[in-house]
Amino acid sequence: MGVKQSMADEMQDPTDKTVLKRALKAFRKRLKLIRLDDESSNTRGALSGGKVSGVVAIRPPSQFSQAVWDELVKQGRLIESGSLYELPRD
Repeated sequence: MGVKQSMADEMQDPTDKTVLKRALKAFRKRLKLIRLDDESSNTRGALSGGKVSGVVAIRPPSQFSQAVWDELVKQGRLIESGSLYELPRD
């Protein structure tokens, strides 16, 4: 862990609502992009109906500390499965 990462971790208060909101937004954006990438793979024909992505859990963005992800799990806004996280089902 470099000095830059240590400074970033100190600045991220895992109980700060702004930090949690930014982290969850980054998580949703990454999940959306991974799902779009999975759905648009080149393995299907041009006239196929497409397929729904099977991606439900991802590794969280590294720009936020582990404490932030732990707090989101504690609040019930994410579900942890090993080293991957997923959004709760509505």
